Amino acid sequence: MPEKLVRALLLRNIIIRPGLETSNPFAAVQRYVDILNERNLSFKGKRVLVFGYGGRFDMGFGLLKEGAEHVILCDKYAPPDDPHNRRLYGAEEKYFFADSKGLRPRPEWMTLLEDDIRDLRVSARGDIEPVDFVLSSSVYEHVDDVEGITRALAALTKPDGLHIHFVDLRDHFFKYPFEMLRFSEIAWKNWLNPSSNHNRYRLWNYRKAFQDSFANVEIEILTSEKESFLKLQPHIKPEFVSGNMDEDTAATIRVVATKPTMDDRPSTAAHRL
Repeated sequence: MPEKLVRALLLRNIIIRPGLETSNPFAAVQRYVDILNERNLSFKGKRVLVFGYGGRFDMGFGLLKEGAEHVILCDKYAPPDDPHNRRLYGAEEKYFFADSKGLRPRPEWMTLLEDDIRDLRVSARGDIEPVDFVLSSSVYEHVDDVEGITRALAALTKPDGLHIHFVDLRDHFFKYPFEMLRFSEIAWKNWLNPSSNHNRYRLWNYRKAFQDSFANVEIEILTSEKESFLKLQPHIKPEFVSGNMDEDTAATIRVVATKPTMDDRPSTAAHRL
């Protein structure tokens, strides 16, 4: 599917159901605040990257209100939702200004990043400063290159930084949470899966991907769909069954990762922020 068409469909919430950052951004901010409080951490004075922000500046605004020093809003596909952003933040002159492109964040507070995150590097000259926190909600399941994206995000993270990612493992038709696991890879990719709709990664796939880039990885199962899984189990492709019923029936998970192990951080940036 052409990238311009994907952007248009995303803006209208047609091919991908929006995550909490889009549907209820201030609840999303509070959810992250609560997790950090449990660890005696906060956003105050920190640099935060939101991976897959969905085009609305709500998350950035909410994080700044929580004391973040700078917020990077990253989304390769969802363009800024100017009508929404103007309606909510047109009077917030401290953080935003209007130009020919619409309402834009002031660069001292917020950066919009539409580049491929895998093209970016931390530079000793400060082209891209490393971040303290990386956050996402209902984004990772739409990523084709989970390992590459995770390596790239780890490389942009400070040594003592922390990642929090909420991942929805369900088929995004939702009525049948494991229906997508019935199909072969060829059928799914070529016929049944809208552009970037769902990568079908399971909990153990995410564990390995994050363990390859972080020394400490915690994965919590937030919700399960055991009954739905058992009904469909005879038809599920074997590559999607681990034998661990708790992991096989996981519907939504939370990944918390610390201590990035990426040491190959080039000194030249591909893009400037």
